[in-house]
Amino acid sequence: MSAALLVIDVQESFRHTTYWQADDLDAYLRQQNKLIAGCREAGLPIVRVFHVDIDGNPAFARDSGHITPLAGSDTQADHTVIKHVHSAMIGTNLDAWLKAQGIHHLIISGIRTEQCCETTTRNAADMGYTVDYVTEATMTFPMRHAHGRIYSPTEIKERTELVLAGRFATVRSVDDVLSQLPLTA
Repeated sequence: MSAALLVIDVQESFRHTTYWQADDLDAYLRQQNKLIAGCREAGLPIVRVFHVDIDGNPAFARDSGHITPLAGSDTQADHTVIKHVHSAMIGTNLDAWLKAQGIHHLIISGIRTEQCCETTTRNAADMGYTVDYVTEATMTFPMRHAHGRIYSPTEIKERTELVLAGRFATVRSVDDVLSQLPLTA
């Protein structure tokens, strides 16, 4: 096999943050679960990544009880990674595990679009992986700029696609990825 699906930070911790909003949750979970099911059916490994914050947000603390799959998400995992920074590629065993499996192509999904998903995408591309970024299988929350403007999840997703496409990843839909399975590097 040469491809794997990363399911990044799809964890209960987010429900316990000040910025949690469930407005897009149902649509996100439909797409995320469809992507997991399709990749599983095609025989691709599913890598579940959890964020554990050592010194910061208590919702992400190891002893919070929230480092569990987000309710409603498919919990399939062939490999689990615990990360302490934004990128799943930094300070984890993920790169070594992927190389040991002969995986050179990553499909990125999860929470937050512009943060851990984008950062993992950039790092993976810089490390030589071919990356498909599946925006509709990512979720994020509104953000307030220092000047007061609030950016919607749709705007944040568009900006993320803008900076990743053609540089670090191919931006694809769930249906597009699933129609191309199995993927090769």
